[in-house]
Amino acid sequence: MSIRQLPDILVNQIAAGEVIERPASVVKELVENALDAGARRVDIDLEEGGVRLVRVRDDGQGIPPDELPLAVSRHATSKIASLDDLEVVATLGFRGEALPSIASVSRFSLSSRRTGADHGASLAVDGGRVGEVVPKAHPQGTTVEVRDLFYNVPARRKFLRAERTELGHIEEWLRSLALARPDVELRVSHNGRPSRRYRGGEGEGLLEGEGGERLVETLGEAFAQAALRVEHATAPRPADEGRDAAPALRLHGWIAQPTYSRASADQQYLYVNGRAVRDRSVAHAVKQAYADVLFHGRQPAYVLFLELDPARVDVNVHPAKHEVRFRDARMVHDFVYRALHEALAGTRAGNAPLVAAVSTQAQVSRELAARVGGQSNLSLSGDGARDAMAMLYGGGVAGGFDAGGAGAPSGSAVADSGWSLPGPQGPMPDTGEDGIPPLGFAVAQLHGIFILAEAADGMVVVDMHAAHERIGYEKLKAAHDGSGLRIQPLLVPQTVAVSEREADIAEREAATFAELGFEVSRTGPQSLMLRGVPALLAHGDTEALLRDVLADLREHGESRRVRAARDELLSTMACHGAVRAHRRLTIAEMNALLRDMETTERSGQCNHGRPTWTRFSLAEIDRWFMRGR
Repeated sequence: MSIRQLPDILVNQIAAGEVIERPASVVKELVENALDAGARRVDIDLEEGGVRLVRVRDDGQGIPPDELPLAVSRHATSKIASLDDLEVVATLGFRGEALPSIASVSRFSLSSRRTGADHGASLAVDGGRVGEVVPKAHPQGTTVEVRDLFYNVPARRKFLRAERTELGHIEEWLRSLALARPDVELRVSHNGRPSRRYRGGEGEGLLEGEGGERLVETLGEAFAQAALRVEHATAPRPADEGRDAAPALRLHGWIAQPTYSRASADQQYLYVNGRAVRDRSVAHAVKQAYADVLFHGRQPAYVLFLELDPARVDVNVHPAKHEVRFRDARMVHDFVYRALHEALAGTRAGNAPLVAAVSTQAQVSRELAARVGGQSNLSLSGDGARDAMAMLYGGGVAGGFDAGGAGAPSGSAVADSGWSLPGPQGPMPDTGEDGIPPLGFAVAQLHGIFILAEAADGMVVVDMHAAHERIGYEKLKAAHDGSGLRIQPLLVPQTVAVSEREADIAEREAATFAELGFEVSRTGPQSLMLRGVPALLAHGDTEALLRDVLADLREHGESRRVRAARDELLSTMACHGAVRAHRRLTIAEMNALLRDMETTERSGQCNHGRPTWTRFSLAEIDRWFMRGR
């Protein structure tokens, strides 16, 4: 078969197969062009879910009449002119493929009037065949009309779904855009009826104003009320001896509190330099940040904006520009993880300003060491776990292990000497003007399970086991972080067969493995020798853990598998050490637990992601009894 040059129309239709998947793809490309042209208002008119008609009208700068044919030519664009421009793309569109691709599979018209021009002009394209430019009355800006999408490519048209489904894809993309561009007004109509309007405002002010109006419009009142503001940035760091240069990074937006979670990932929005994208590395960082507070199987919700030097992110890796590639993916992953991890650490009961009981992890370690005669590597398994819990709580918490009760460690026979707390081991939490702390003061215990407290604005109900479990868990983590991950040498070193790539990673990341508690070395092209493992996890499947760490390092450039495994074990210890249901507490003990909740990170959720407390305002209680009606 001879090699031949493909006709332009076929070339454009092939490109359309990559760029134009459905009507939502058309809307995306046309609206992004409008935003690149400086539009402050965009009207989107749809018929039959966009299959019959997509019309996008904007008030941007417009296109001169003599450039209309260029606009529907392949690889013609005003947005880049050189390779240097491509490496620092700041516009949403840049390839110059969208309009010719769309025009090749539809009945297409382009009308525009340039700012300051006396009149507009129009150009029609039918299935890729370009007509003549003709004068046309038109306000400032541009209107693109796309009719009968895929009318000349019936095989593609068969893959389109029902009208409601296609409209849903368009609405979801517009929701994503509305979050990124609160400064732009968006008006949508479907089958001749107005269906959605996002009012424009002054930048992020519309997101941050009363109730976060744009957040409420797009994601609902429940998300807006549960949203935590995130603002985290680093300054650029110049290269010096032994270290590479690091760019300035900024992460801002909103993450939902762990108690607000979803069954699916339908409320996860990530923007990189203003572009809505999907990125596995960032998604993994978010998942890791929520790992300690989210109920199993649930998904976090967030709207996050990541900003960095455009030269350090490649936006030209996906035909539809859905994905990006970071030059420093590992650094970005760690930056996002740290920012969200710190934000979630503040989700403690009462939302009082965090006043750490012991200001640093090192101090926790020193305090424990002092209490056990200078031992710096306290064992946190078996009896060591109970000892650590007892020391951290002043000796009374050992009674939390019910001898022979549900969840008690096998073989334990701890005397039921009563349960007590000495109160926070540091400054008391901030109180209101009336001197009442965030969670109020205990008044009663309900069915031996819940603590009822009178707060300044109503009533607080606390699940005492869940709350105590989180407090103990955080203290155990702090203690273990202070002493570090101790390596336990293996009596018989273990040979592990791996791929050559994995062996390369293990050799390159030797320092990382040492930090994680592994003593591992390369002994051949496809073999490793494991000589030491994390002491706390020595009785588990350490070879499988090693392989998981290697997989994480290959995929994400970092791994928190060891920490996750350690935390799971410490969580179990804290659960066993927590006060059991039906244990009767004194008012003083209940108040001590409330004060510890107010000064403990993440105390709004137990170790499994369930809420530890809830508040009923006086107004809610009044409604129960129809007071004031």
